[in-house]
Amino acid sequence: MRLTGERQTDLAAVIRISQTPISRKQSGAATWTLDNLDRLSAHYGIPVPDLVAGIQCLPARRRAPLVGAAHLTISP
Repeated sequence: MRLTGERQTDLAAVIRISQTPISRKQSGAATWTLDNLDRLSAHYGIPVPDLVAGIQCLPARRRAPLVGAAHLTISP
């Protein structure tokens, strides 16, 4: 979620649950269901096995702009 700039309420709407279970799942107090993983996979465009493995392969089109990125310059 951090990479996309989404809030828990945004993600909850996508996978059709309320914000509280999202918080519990992110903290490890609750587990993700297969249905949740399928919806997350579709939403983020990442295969379920990569989500489960924690592989960071979020497509560039889904990433939020970096804070201060407009001020970055690249030196030769």
